[in-house]
Amino acid sequence: MNPAVLYISYTGLLDPLGQSQVLQYVAGLAPRYRMTLLTFEKPAALADADRLAALVRQCRDAGVDWHYLAYHQRPRMPATLYDVLMGARKGRALARQAAVQVVHCRSYLAGLMGLLAAAGTGARHLFDMRGFWVDERVDGGLLRRDSLQYRLFKYLERVLFTRTDHVVSLTQAGARQLAQFGYLARNPPPVTVIPTCTNLDLFRVSGKASRDSGEFTLGYVGSAGSWYLFDEVARVVQMLFAHTTAARFLVVSKTGHREIRETLQRRGVDLSRVEIRAVEFGDVADQMARMDAGVFFIKPVWSKHASCPTRLGEFLASGKPVLTNGSIGDVEEDVNCTGTGVVINDMGQDTLHRALLALLAMAAEPGIAQRCRSAARERFALSTGIERYAGIYASLVADGGAGAE
Repeated sequence: MNPAVLYISYTGLLDPLGQSQVLQYVAGLAPRYRMTLLTFEKPAALADADRLAALVRQCRDAGVDWHYLAYHQRPRMPATLYDVLMGARKGRALARQAAVQVVHCRSYLAGLMGLLAAAGTGARHLFDMRGFWVDERVDGGLLRRDSLQYRLFKYLERVLFTRTDHVVSLTQAGARQLAQFGYLARNPPPVTVIPTCTNLDLFRVSGKASRDSGEFTLGYVGSAGSWYLFDEVARVVQMLFAHTTAARFLVVSKTGHREIRETLQRRGVDLSRVEIRAVEFGDVADQMARMDAGVFFIKPVWSKHASCPTRLGEFLASGKPVLTNGSIGDVEEDVNCTGTGVVINDMGQDTLHRALLALLAMAAEPGIAQRCRSAARERFALSTGIERYAGIYASLVADGGAGAE
């Protein structure tokens, strides 16, 4: 019988991120491991009975035993604590029921649930940290560094890193930062780097021919709030429209449409040349196929050493070069070493203008789409990520994941 794994994610499977960064991996691992999945779903998403039923069927067909709990948002701290306790309780029951040998936890809150769920079962704990979550909340304006909550979360972070059996970091830069944590000096956990991966079967190079017609579509995918620098994106769009009369801007985002329009309008962007769409995950690739290049900027803060933007691999897999900024995980190395975009390290007007012109020139280069695709295959292929996770599972099982008793 295949070894059993419990995968816990505080991100819901009905969320776009859950579709791309949870289900893709779990379904890919299911042929070799008995995968039990526990997620937290937002009530509004659960109200869509048709989508829920379709996802239940998809999991069943993939051999994934999916369970979910309701996600609670307010009041923030009590709701989160309640979710953690309920997740630990449900996780413990599932771990015992399936004789789980590995508890795979996606991010911090799931990691805490997993520690509680695995206690006394003999299961090994895999902390898939996905970034330095506590400091990300500070950098995103959601938490004050001088607050009691921050100190509590940093203590729990220490618990996770010292008690886990294995850590997954999205970036080499994040792994280097983790190695500098003083309390891990004597007994550091094993660390494996697995970037945010992309399903190359979903995101493919299209036959888009807008370059031949003189048109150019710049694309933006995902959230525009928190630590994303959308105002700087709006400045680039304004420059693009002034430079190219046939240019358009396509935004694919589930939320924040009003704020996106207001930011673009404040920067003098002609909204008649802007299209903003909210689509399901399965339709994102079709929208990216309409683009000629992508743009995104992220606050270059310490916590982002451990971040690997999902949109980078998706743009490259779709054959689209990108304009972005450095000091974000391994982004600068990934883009510069593969010649698949333009990376800047300041947001001055002259820098942005030169970068835009360089992006336009790169997008017109013969063979650029295949170069981007090759970079995605080399660095962000989902199949490679699945193999690395399978290798970690195998090592944890061999090292003592005896399963529940």
